[in-house]
Amino acid sequence: MVTAMHPLSALSLLFALADTLSGRVTDRAGSPLPTATVLVSELHRVATTGADGAFVLADLPSGQYTVIVRHVGFAPVAREVVIRGATTLGVALERAPLWLEPVTITATRAPIPTLASPLATAALSEDALRREQSVSLAHSLSRLPGIHALSTGAQIGKPVIRGLAGARVLVLADGSRLEDYSWSDEDGPSVDARLAQRVEVIRGPASVLYGSDALGGVVNVIPAELPDANGGPRLIRTGFEVSGATNNAEVGASARVEGAAGPWGWRVFGIGRAAGSLHTPAGRLDNTGFGAVNGEAAVGRRGTRGSATLRYTRYAGEFKLLEANEPPSGAAAGGPERRLSDDRIQLAADHLLGSLRLETKAQWERHSLVEISDTGTGPGGAPLEGTAFDLLLNTGTLDLLAHHVAGSAVRGTVGLSGVYQTNDTRGPIALVPDARVHAAGGFVFEQATLGRWSVLAGGRVDLRRLTADSNTALALSPQRRNYTAWSGDVGLVYRPGAGLAVSGNVGRAWRAPTLFELFSNGPHLGEARYEIGRADLVPEGAANVDVSVRWQANRVEAEVAAYRNAIAHYVFITPTNQFKDTLRIYRYDQADALLTGAEVSVGVAVATPLSLRGRFDAVRGTNRTTQEPLPLIPPARVAVGAELHGTGLRWADRVRLAVEGEFVTRQTRLNPLDLPTAGYALLNVEAGLERPLWGRAIRLDVAARNLGNTAYRSFLSRYKEFALDPGRNVVLRVSLGE
Repeated sequence: MVTAMHPLSALSLLFALADTLSGRVTDRAGSPLPTATVLVSELHRVATTGADGAFVLADLPSGQYTVIVRHVGFAPVAREVVIRGATTLGVALERAPLWLEPVTITATRAPIPTLASPLATAALSEDALRREQSVSLAHSLSRLPGIHALSTGAQIGKPVIRGLAGARVLVLADGSRLEDYSWSDEDGPSVDARLAQRVEVIRGPASVLYGSDALGGVVNVIPAELPDANGGPRLIRTGFEVSGATNNAEVGASARVEGAAGPWGWRVFGIGRAAGSLHTPAGRLDNTGFGAVNGEAAVGRRGTRGSATLRYTRYAGEFKLLEANEPPSGAAAGGPERRLSDDRIQLAADHLLGSLRLETKAQWERHSLVEISDTGTGPGGAPLEGTAFDLLLNTGTLDLLAHHVAGSAVRGTVGLSGVYQTNDTRGPIALVPDARVHAAGGFVFEQATLGRWSVLAGGRVDLRRLTADSNTALALSPQRRNYTAWSGDVGLVYRPGAGLAVSGNVGRAWRAPTLFELFSNGPHLGEARYEIGRADLVPEGAANVDVSVRWQANRVEAEVAAYRNAIAHYVFITPTNQFKDTLRIYRYDQADALLTGAEVSVGVAVATPLSLRGRFDAVRGTNRTTQEPLPLIPPARVAVGAELHGTGLRWADRVRLAVEGEFVTRQTRLNPLDLPTAGYALLNVEAGLERPLWGRAIRLDVAARNLGNTAYRSFLSRYKEFALDPGRNVVLRVSLGE
């Protein structure tokens, strides 16, 4: 709710001569809400409310902006606000277990209400990220409808969106693409979701905005804005967290220090995790532990006409692997492991030029992936290590965006992007050749609103050149590939009433073949097979149709979505009857493919202390040439749950208790590469409380995954042939913040 307010006495009068936004954040009863955050999204300006719920954002340029207000335990709200002179805003937040992100940035590259997006979107908010956090981004997202995790134990996972994974799902860090060796089952997105304020997901193709690799969907990991002094005194805030898990003796800790003075803001955030081997109902899985140290350092400056943020992020870890054909337990000490490091430097800047908002995103990323394999035993039985392969990917990306607004009816974005990438093969096993990629693209995306109707349309052209060096081990001569591709999208949204939206979307997306699909010629020991690429592969092209109905009300939120994604020249791998050094030879090939499916989610606040939730998703994938099912298509899944919540208790400000049952069917449509798994049911329980302590907020979360210690094998687990999935896991997390 937004209401006009009188200026807040001396604090508002102090800035009366400049463009300011001031106001007060309360609950529905009118009680002030301290520590709420008020964000002007387009300007990256943020304020925190004081003890009386008041806030002031000073020295703002006049214009129309999206203002988002958040407070833990309350549903966030977003409002379109015109700022001219001393502008006041009153916001009343409502305690709601049905937490819905009101705005998406990823769906159009500019803030837009989620109900106004023609694309199917989903999001994890800050509160959910704290509870769902994992060293693997994919595992954190897998409880959203339509999203699964292609997993290697608990430590490595790749997001699967509507049946597509790997190079067909583009992962972004604050809007800049992450580049990795996604063809590998043991290389997932190198980003820690705990560094994010929220994670947004596009379920479906989005190449018109992001180019190649967004054929299946997009995951955008968005950090919190840096603190803003807003003309007041210097501020410093800290936050700490410790956690532990019983299944693999995992321990974790994080610390955050941030502050602001004058126009400057900064943050340092570090996270450490260590875990032993996983346990299943049948026993321990040797060599499945990991260690990871992740973090970021950021500094930013905000002015009256724009802002700039420089951010360094590191993701590094050692992930042990249960090798193919190894017994799940009782094996010799040691085993193969992946050593991963990812360093990124990002520069993000915004500048207002009249009615235009110019946005620049530049990133340099260094991604290293090394596999260490046992080569036998030395004196005393100690394992000897040897490097199997050593790959290094250096990538520079640049995005230049111009956002424009014409009144309240028309807005849009014009963008240019560029990528330069080098791949170095440095280990004894040459999985792929040394290579370089040059790519450039340009797009236009526009939105027009006419009463209850909104039309969104865009087009994009991409140019890409791949140059690969000769490689004797791969029997490869120098190679060059040039690709030109176009993408397009048209969406229509109808709003018949408040909180209700009916949308349809038609789009075309594309993906360039990877180095591995084109030029591989060697053993993939993790999969116990010899893989051979196909040098004449052409880009994949997807034609997608998506329809949905979304309803958001005070006590109900629901979505029903259906889609059809026809992919021309779909790249897949298939076994042959040939062998090389006891390994069966697998070859890459192409055929047309079709994926269809649906997702349903619903949440109902039955009464003040009780809410119910449910979700369902199913996808069907078919090779249209052979009429065989596509491999690794997740089976249908249903989850139902209930949550009890209370506020204002003598011993806690907020408490919650949640129970969820997840039911996964047996996949009956099997590709020749698939191994069948039985259906199963899992019980998960969560509890949490929040209360003040020494002037700070302390949060305690306890979660029990697979409470019944059910013996099962996930269809998307790389270990399903050798071992069960993990058994019962109890996680305790304590967070202390301001």
